[in-house]
Amino acid sequence: MEQVLDFIKANKLIKPGEVIGVGVSGGVDSMSLLHFLYENKQALDIDVVAIHINHSIRETSDDDASFVLQKCREMGIRVYKFTIDAPKLAKEKNLSIETAARDGRYGVFEALVKKDIVDKVALAHHQSDQAETILMHILRGAGLAGARGMEPMRDKIYIRPLLTTSKNEIFKYAAENNIEYVEDETNYDTSYTRNYLRSVVMKDILKKWPNAVEAINNFAKAVAEDDEYIKSRLYTNSLIVDDKIVQMPCSYFFESSAIYSRIIFQALALIGAKKDIERKHIEIIKELAVSMENGKKVRLPNDVTVSKEYDFLTFENKYVEKPKLMLPLRCETFEAENYGDVTVKRVNSDKMNENNLYFDFRKVPKNARWRYREDGDIFEKFGGGTKKLKSFLIDKKVPARIRDFIPVLASDNEVYVIAGIAISEKVRVDDGVKTCYMVTVEK
Repeated sequence: MEQVLDFIKANKLIKPGEVIGVGVSGGVDSMSLLHFLYENKQALDIDVVAIHINHSIRETSDDDASFVLQKCREMGIRVYKFTIDAPKLAKEKNLSIETAARDGRYGVFEALVKKDIVDKVALAHHQSDQAETILMHILRGAGLAGARGMEPMRDKIYIRPLLTTSKNEIFKYAAENNIEYVEDETNYDTSYTRNYLRSVVMKDILKKWPNAVEAINNFAKAVAEDDEYIKSRLYTNSLIVDDKIVQMPCSYFFESSAIYSRIIFQALALIGAKKDIERKHIEIIKELAVSMENGKKVRLPNDVTVSKEYDFLTFENKYVEKPKLMLPLRCETFEAENYGDVTVKRVNSDKMNENNLYFDFRKVPKNARWRYREDGDIFEKFGGGTKKLKSFLIDKKVPARIRDFIPVLASDNEVYVIAGIAISEKVRVDDGVKTCYMVTVEK
């Protein structure tokens, strides 16, 4: 594994002074990576610790944990041990055990980084893992972004020093350095997608094409170069970014699919939601932008929602249920979740201006309450004309994702004030009235 140090330096995977946490399962790959980084910690000027996660999938999981702890003690390496219940997590979230284990594992890694216990997490993915990942992405319908495979570094946290190292080189390194390791019996369980690809598909491919792993990795390298060039030609200044929401103009869909698909991925990346997005999802999003009417939405994996809002698509990384609100009318400030702080105050009518909303509180029924919209709500426009509240908000081009979070002052289904939007004709401030209420929203 002489080339590993060169790979680390060429890809700037490690900075001097960093604490590198190595994800260690006890298998030959992770035990070899742990040994290699520990043996080269002075050359790299780093500290090395081990991270072992028991996924509670196998009866022998506790034995593997004991093995890792023992070997780390012998080497003088500090180890952090965690246990997650992947089968329980899979059942609760309706996930495969593979996905649940991965989510739990990365949750532990992220927590260690956030607490400044480690600076980066080193993973033992190697050349064969890369080839399997590329094939799996292609079979799931990925484009160039998926066909390029795993990156040497992801999110500036996860590093893969062995990504260009072959499995045979790892076995040779383990033998030369007397590195002990354990075998995970589930590696031979072909009910798992990755194991099936490794034990059945790749095994047959390698019989026919012995250099398939190297060929697939070379293909990924070429794809990555092409992908980077196309990305460098993208113009994404029209993306509107606001916290966990990104808006993308529908006009992008008149471009080549090579352009709009990458912009979609960039929009999703900006809200931290690229995982499990495949080619079929890109086509669904295109259909939404080009053919569907305003207000329609589609759900993507992991609670990602894409809504059509007039000339834009709005990407949200979670669907948020409407909170509860039921408050009497009085001069105060209250918080409307996902909308803003609503302030009601009494003012002199001669101070009214066109920048704020004003209403005659004397005309509001005593039983009126601030709440969120309900089916059957109606609203009398300023100047006359009654409409369904939903239709009025559509006329005002209020995005569908916002409508359920706008506080309205209503009695039964009669709406008198739409906070931040409009005042009903029924509570208009007439000439000669000395005081009124002003309602403002700080979003």
